[in-house]
Amino acid sequence: MDGEKREKKEPNSDLEELCKVWGLAEAEVVKSLLASYGIYSLFRGRVVQSVHAFSTDGLGEIKILVSKKDYEAAKKILADRFPLEKAEEE
Repeated sequence: MDGEKREKKEPNSDLEELCKVWGLAEAEVVKSLLASYGIYSLFRGRVVQSVHAFSTDGLGEIKILVSKKDYEAAKKILADRFPLEKAEEE
């Protein structure tokens, strides 16, 4: 419009993967925790959990995504709330 080219943006280009969980219940806990701090998150997975309620070969894996601007805060919130997982990564 008006001779300007609109920059095409990838659909989730401003999102960063925060963590991976195994199942919808765990994903909902993380989402609720982040929401209580005002951080919006969304899920990405290979299989709809309500159709296939099992986990095999990564099919039950759900990625939690947050905006890049909220990534550091969200990472700290999870590390403070779930210190055991932080220790396991080291």
